[in-house]
Amino acid sequence: MSNEIRVPDIGDFDAVDVIEVLIKPGDSVENGQSVIVLESDKASMEVPAEIAGTVASVAIKVGDKVKQGDLIATLSGAAAAPAAAPAAVAEVPKAAAAAPAAGAAKTDLRVPDIGDFDAVDVIEVLIKAGDSVENGQSVIVLESDKASMEVPAEAAGTVDSVAIKVGDKVKQGDLIATLSGAAGAAPAAVASPAPVAEAPKAAPAPAPAPAAAPAAVAAIPAPVANPQIDEAGFATAHASPSIRRIAREMGIDLGKVPGSGRLGRVLESDLRAFVKTLLTSGGVAAAAAGGKSGAVSGAAPQGMGGIPPIPAVDFSQFGEIEEQPLSRINVLTGAAMTRCWLNIPHVTQHDYADITDLEAFRVSLKAEAEKRGVRVTMLAFLMKALTSALKELPRFNSSLSPDGKALILKKYYNIGIAVDTPNGLVVPVIRDVDQKGIYDLSADLAAISKKAREGKLSPKDMSGASMTISSLGGIGGTFFTPIVNAPEVAILGVSRSAMQPVWNGEDFAPRLMLPMSLSYDHRVIDGALGARMTTLLAQILGDMKRTLL
Repeated sequence: MSNEIRVPDIGDFDAVDVIEVLIKPGDSVENGQSVIVLESDKASMEVPAEIAGTVASVAIKVGDKVKQGDLIATLSGAAAAPAAAPAAVAEVPKAAAAAPAAGAAKTDLRVPDIGDFDAVDVIEVLIKAGDSVENGQSVIVLESDKASMEVPAEAAGTVDSVAIKVGDKVKQGDLIATLSGAAGAAPAAVASPAPVAEAPKAAPAPAPAPAAAPAAVAAIPAPVANPQIDEAGFATAHASPSIRRIAREMGIDLGKVPGSGRLGRVLESDLRAFVKTLLTSGGVAAAAAGGKSGAVSGAAPQGMGGIPPIPAVDFSQFGEIEEQPLSRINVLTGAAMTRCWLNIPHVTQHDYADITDLEAFRVSLKAEAEKRGVRVTMLAFLMKALTSALKELPRFNSSLSPDGKALILKKYYNIGIAVDTPNGLVVPVIRDVDQKGIYDLSADLAAISKKAREGKLSPKDMSGASMTISSLGGIGGTFFTPIVNAPEVAILGVSRSAMQPVWNGEDFAPRLMLPMSLSYDHRVIDGALGARMTTLLAQILGDMKRTLL
């Protein structure tokens, strides 16, 4: 007797990637045991066997694309009872087909894997009953350790009910909302095939013991130097979509991260351990042992064999100490700035801008601004001036292509603003600066700064900048060297303005001078163009009527 295992209803998908085959000829398979792992755009799913027996042959392999009904494997020696189920299904195909369709009418959206958190605050609910939701659309915003994250829907449909509200605390698996009126998410369809409605519970194997984690970390191999992610290795890595997204955001080559989860699945803890190993070792030890370094994309520039680590020092031997943990924002910012500094050949240009007349004009707007309920700062004028300069010198409004052989010129003008918060530096983005006036920009600045200080910025709020402004005017200082925030190619730093004597051709006159520090990527911008930018900015700030030209 032989029986076939086929791909069940997996929703509206006709070409889903096979990322893992869990059986081979000769294996004994139980009813409900997972046999393959599929991955769609938004989720990975394990497909269980609907019968028991011995694997006679396997019809698919890793990398294949499958759809509902495709043959997975053929079993032999199956018990009579399990074998009867497929026969019954064959006799009533219409009834069998109706079961998945009924299940697709109602789909639960649940909180995905959000790491080692069991009580994360819901700070925003983006959907309500009656809304239409697309697959991948953000439905809620969560906040943990002052960092915000948007949770996307893994199915499309109409919101039937919303189970959570702002202020709730959630964990992985909690119900977000129920959808109706469309095909459910692929994972839900696989999790509940009609013939084996309860069998999938037996599929997951016991989680690895916590004691195994240190061993997994210790077993991390020497990273391989490569500033670009190996897309082939990344694609075949055994990891969930959420882990893949985190790896992309952190610049980690997922194919080089050993997994400690079931069947070698890469977990978030594996990503953290991998990055920690790189940061603490610098790859030097691996290089000494004949290995290579730099598995994190951008961890070290091409041609470098690793950066010597700073020796650990026991400071307690010199006196009393106190250790304070860094905030999540501090840690993420530190890693990002290190990556940018190591990968970008920085040049910093310094200059002054005479803002005497501009400051007088700003002060003259105070009464009108108060009527509008806004406070006009010099930063709003800086944004307009920078936008005008970007239009005249478009090379500054670009990004280098991943292969370093082309420039991606942007036609939009979004300005990032570095904001100092109690938990660290964040860079929200003001969009469409070229289409807004000073009062609108002032209102946007006030709103986004408040959101930043309250730790309520979402990833969308901090992405898509043309160029960034880092202002230290409220603190002090003169010049500094701001670090370019890749993939941008330049950043403008400004310090506190001060009255200085300036020669006007006849005598020295007191003028309010603004120190400017322009850092740029020397692969894209040379010194002459950098000097033109600071000169142009000084001209615009000296006479804002130039923005009308």
